Amino acid sequence: MQKKNKIILIVSAVLTVTLSVYFVNQYVIPNSSTVEVPKKDSIPEQTFEFGIRTDTFSVHKGEIQPNEIITNLLLKFNIPQQQIFELVNKSKGVYDIERNFIAGKKYTFFCSKDSLNNPQCFIYEPNSIEYVVFDLRDSIHVYKQKRPIKTEIRTASGVISSSLYKTLQDANISPVLAIELSNIFAWTIDFYRIQKDDSFKVIYEEKFVDDKSVGLGKIIAAHFNHSGKEFQGHYFEQNGIGDYFDEKANSVKKAFLKSPLKFGRLTSGFTMKRFHPVQKINKAHLGTDYAAPKGTPILATGNGVVVESSHGVFNGNYVKIRHNSTYTTQYLHMSKRAVKAGEKVKQGDVIGYVGSTGLATGPHVCYRFWKNGKQTNHLKEDFPTAEPIQKQFKDSFEIVLKENNKKFEEVVIKK
Repeated sequence: MQKKNKIILIVSAVLTVTLSVYFVNQYVIPNSSTVEVPKKDSIPEQTFEFGIRTDTFSVHKGEIQPNEIITNLLLKFNIPQQQIFELVNKSKGVYDIERNFIAGKKYTFFCSKDSLNNPQCFIYEPNSIEYVVFDLRDSIHVYKQKRPIKTEIRTASGVISSSLYKTLQDANISPVLAIELSNIFAWTIDFYRIQKDDSFKVIYEEKFVDDKSVGLGKIIAAHFNHSGKEFQGHYFEQNGIGDYFDEKANSVKKAFLKSPLKFGRLTSGFTMKRFHPVQKINKAHLGTDYAAPKGTPILATGNGVVVESSHGVFNGNYVKIRHNSTYTTQYLHMSKRAVKAGEKVKQGDVIGYVGSTGLATGPHVCYRFWKNGKQTNHLKEDFPTAEPIQKQFKDSFEIVLKENNKKFEEVVIKK
């Protein structure tokens, strides 16, 4: 009996071991050393552009050619006429591609990777920041997006040698900064009269996309030394509106701009005796001439109402603006007038374009200025400023002012 029991136990043990080995081989994960791991190189790398996974498509990039229209480009990629018509119509509420299809702009097509190579998405880049996606999969979907922008704070400085534009250009700084500076100080500095050895310091924003500069942001603060006098402008927001103020919390804006042109060249000043280039006689010149290329926009130097918009034998096309009971301005020799008598205009509005109509030898604007009915030299007038920092914001402004001036102490003027 005992012998029989022993035999049963041995048989049971053998069966148990056999079944255990079978179970492990069938259901337990093999040792990691026996698992075949795919090689890293065999795993496709996922890449994205414009928010679209690009490794699943055949990608075609290019630039719009001169005189090319949207229809011709889409036909090159075998997009049917009916689909083109639908695409153009759907774009109008987002970005009117038919009207804003410009030579030199970049485009991208994402096409299927099969033998048909059908376009699945079309991307148009109107600038370095924005792009428009035309998703052609299923129904056409059009939307506009922006690339992520990184903003960095930069500083610049310099001494004027010939012009602000050239000084910035020589220092490898965007000349656009010259335009922004002239906009800030347009009420206090005549940028046609800046002199050699004038100097500046500026703190400004520069925008980057994929580590490439795509333009300037706002100027945070600027110091400009002109004819031995320092002018300051500090950006500050009150009541949700940003503007520039000097170190005494006064607005840098004044009732009148110093010039009716953003850029040009002062060629003849206000004088009681000048040799007239056309009439060949000495006579008074009761205005200031600014030369600029034909078609340059002429700006209203202050708010007011257009009292005359006409043409005269000597004045050519001209506009006259009454600003209040004290001040009136006039702009002569326009190639074209942009306002009519009776219209209200704001400071900086385009009222016409530089020309040489009337008694003129070349394209320029003759700017005339009346104070209490008498023509005067506007460059010698001391105009009132706009609204200063409000009392409840002065403490906050003082903090901003101290921070800006601390940064300026670290800026060395480069000669």
